This record gives sequence, structure tokens and C-alpha cells, in this order.
Amino acid sequence: MAYDFDLFVIGGGSAGVRCARISAGHGARVGIAEERFWGGTCVNVGCVPKKIMVNAAEYGMWAEDAAAFGWSVTTEGHDWAKLAQARDAEVARLSSIYDKLLQGAGATIFNARATLVDAHTIQVGDQRVTAERIVIATGGQAVRPDIQGAEIGLISDDLFTLPELPKRVVVVGGGYIALEFACILKGLGAEVDVMYRAALPLRGFDEDIRQALVEAMTAQGIRLNANAAPTSLARVDGQVIVTAADNMMREADAVFFCTGRKPYTAKLGLEAAGVAVDKDGAIIVDDDHRTSQPHIYAIGDVIDRVNLTPMATAVGHALADTLFGNKPRRASYRNVPTAVFTSPPIGTVGLSEAEAAAEGPVDIYVTRFTPMRHTISRRQGRRTLMKLIVCQRTDKVLGAHMIGEDAAEIMQGIGIAVVMGATKADFDRTIGIHPTAAEEFVTLRTRTREAGVKAAAE
Repeated sequence: MAYDFDLFVIGGGSAGVRCARISAGHGARVGIAEERFWGGTCVNVGCVPKKIMVNAAEYGMWAEDAAAFGWSVTTEGHDWAKLAQARDAEVARLSSIYDKLLQGAGATIFNARATLVDAHTIQVGDQRVTAERIVIATGGQAVRPDIQGAEIGLISDDLFTLPELPKRVVVVGGGYIALEFACILKGLGAEVDVMYRAALPLRGFDEDIRQALVEAMTAQGIRLNANAAPTSLARVDGQVIVTAADNMMREADAVFFCTGRKPYTAKLGLEAAGVAVDKDGAIIVDDDHRTSQPHIYAIGDVIDRVNLTPMATAVGHALADTLFGNKPRRASYRNVPTAVFTSPPIGTVGLSEAEAAAEGPVDIYVTRFTPMRHTISRRQGRRTLMKLIVCQRTDKVLGAHMIGEDAAEIMQGIGIAVVMGATKADFDRTIGIHPTAAEEFVTLRTRTREAGVKAAAE
């Protein structure tokens, strides 16, 4: 049969837009629908506005540090409204670029909700269209925990619409979003408590990094409450009362739930189209991102695999090349560099010590120091930790981890080396750039410890 489109993409975030744009550039007839905002979570209520607010918080610290370097700097407090105006203007600018890119590539744009009617038919607003292939890229959405009074709390999206800075904040969650929000709010002047259910935050990250972040945040005055999952929220005399296990209570002006996100698959018509999901609502795909319907694909956070914007973009591009560019390929989910924009920031790539040790013996190299800037400023909580994990058998660097100034910028370059399979010998013969923190990655000579010896013996 004749279809209206060769490809129809549901979702205008990073994954969907890249897939649609590249496919159209290859000559495909492409339609794409977005119901909320172009650019998705990252551009509108995620990476971009968050990083702007991280920068704002850091500027306050730099102003305080300036006196140690001979500068006389006075501040009159932070202007939340001015920051919000600048942030929102940049978000609007970036969001509009997505529309222009799609139009320039020749894609047909629909500003409407799209749902599947059957395996080849899509309801888009008040019209129906057909497509030979379909890509679902609807992303994820923040969720509230199932506790009493949860409706009183805010979700991560709400940070970007707050009219003013709350004076006292409780952030619920131990993941990267919760910790980033805690550092932003503290840096802008709020009193901050973080409550999470585990003994340490950042589950899945390297243990040394997790512990170092606890020390850094505590030194900056952020109160971390471990093993303290909230059980209820209540509003009393204009304040929010958070109750956790063992009758722990905290009072706040605002409570943020940063306890996770779930794939945005509800009411998309997946069942009608024969698309299977797992118990958490994530769309099930194979290594080529095919769903249970071979001509329907799913990419990005909606499959809940590696929920990072650059990963979603890479997968979208690879899928477009495969389907319409005569260049079949896959984007690898291995050794994906990532960052956590806490204060100080974290950068990481490859395996954690625990993951690497489970596969066999590894050598661990760790260094910890106060960076030059803070030997002068004496700011607490800004020490740097850097770590390499090296396979004893092959000498390959299996993982690199850092918490400290410029960690994200440094780790992008280290990520190239790890993806290429660089060895510790390759690192050792690389000349460092002095004086920098980054040079420590190529001057680590003394092994701190070994791990995984027992796993190898077994």
C-alpha cells in the first residue's frame, strides 16, 4: 500500500529530532509530532536550564573566593527573577532551533499529540496519517513516590517555574538529579536537606566517588540524611512537614521529589499497534531498536537503557543512517562518558571498581588533592579525587572516575582514550599539561590497591 510517510517519529526530543532530521536528509518522507515542547526534557526542563543554574550557583562561590586572590568584590544577593529570565530566553532560543533544523531538512512538523491507531496508522491531533516505519521517542517523565501527601511535593520540572527561591528545601532522592538540585539550591542561598533510602547516594557509580561526594556536600553545609526515605508529607501553617522512618521530621518551604523517571508510554496506543513493554512501561527493543513490531522502533529514554541526551542523539542518528542512508550501524552503549553537575562536579567513563573486579583482577590507582585554586581560597568541600581502574591481564584502562573542578570537561578527553582501548602504558607515556588537575591522570604511577583477585581465582 501507499503510505503518507516513509517514517513517522513520535516525540520531538533529542532522539526523535535527530532521527527525523537525518532520515529526511537521506531523502525519506518524514513526519514528526511533538505535543509539548521541541527539544524534549533536556532542552526545556533538564540539561540546559539545569546547567545554567549550576553556573549561577558557581558564580556566587567564585565571588566569595575572589578576596583570597586580591579582588575586592561585593554582592547584593542573588536575583532569582533575573536568572530565570536569562535561562528561559536561552531555552526558548534553543527550542526554536529544533523546529528550524527539521524544516530545513524537509520534515513535516506536527505540533500535536500522536498516538498509534494500529501498526501503520497514527492519530495526530485531529487527523490520521500512515507510515511505512514508525519511531517512538517520547522520552520519560518525572514521577512522585506513592506516599501520603505526595501531591504537596514538587517534581524536577517545577524547579524551572518557581517564582522565587525557597529558603528551606528538602530534596528527596539519591540520584544525580537530586544531588545536582541540592547543590544548585544551596549555592543560590537555600538551606538544603537531602533524604534518600540508601547508605550512600549515586547508586551505580564508583564507591570512592560516592563517598567523596558525601564528604564534599557535607562540608558545604548540605545536610545529607541517609537511610531516610520519606513516608508522608503534610502542610502545616504554610510549611511542608516531611516525615521519614523512625519519626524523622524536616520542615521546609518546598519539597522536591527527584526519585526517578519512567518511560512516557501511557496511552500511546502501543497495545493496539502490537508493541510490547516491560513491567515498568519501557518499550522492549532488540539490539537494532526494533520493537515487537519489526517496522516500529523505539529510541531514547522511552526504552530506559542509558538515559543520556548524547546517547539518545547517537542512537537516533545511527538508526536514520541504517534505515535510509545505506550505512547500517549501531551506537554503542559501552563506555559512555557522563557527568554529574554537583558541586564539585563528577566525570566518569567505563567500569566502576566493583564492576571491573567482578570480571577479574584489576589494579586501582587513586589520587586525592586540593586543586591549586582552593589551596588559595581555602574553600571547604572542593577537594579532587581521580581514579583509574586497570586490567592486570591486558593493561587496558577499564574505567576512569573523577570528582573535582572541571571533571566533566576533562572526562570527555579521557573518554576517547577509554573507548579506543588505551592501556595504562599509553597514559604513562603521555606528557601532562602543567599545572593542571588533568595531568594527574597521566602521572599516576603508584598502585593504590588491587581488586578482583578472588573473582579470578574462582
